[in-house]
Amino acid sequence: MNHSTIIPPRFLVTKEAARFLALSARTLEKHRSYGTGPVYRKIGGRVVYAIANLLAWADKGLRYSTLEPGPDVIYPTSWDPILERPRKQLTDLSDEA
Repeated sequence: MNHSTIIPPRFLVTKEAARFLALSARTLEKHRSYGTGPVYRKIGGRVVYAIANLLAWADKGLRYSTLEPGPDVIYPTSWDPILERPRKQLTDLSDEA
C-alpha cells in the first residue's frame, strides 16, 4: 500500500460528523432524536454516519436563490420547558393561518 495515498474514513462518529457538517454535536443529536437528521447506523452500540449520507442530507438544503421557498429546510424541534411540549415549527404555524 502506498503511504502517500490517504483514504478518508468511510464512517464518522457523531462528533466528527457534526464537524463535517459545521454543526454542533448536540444539534446533530437532536436531529437524530427527532428523525430529521441524516441516515445513521449503529455498529457495536456506536452511532456512525456514512459520508455519502451526510452529503445527501446536506444537499437537501441546496438553494440557488434566497427567494426559493425551501420546502426541504429541516429544523430540529425546539423544546419549550415552560410549556413542557415541543414548540411549533414554522411549517406548523403556516398551517394554522
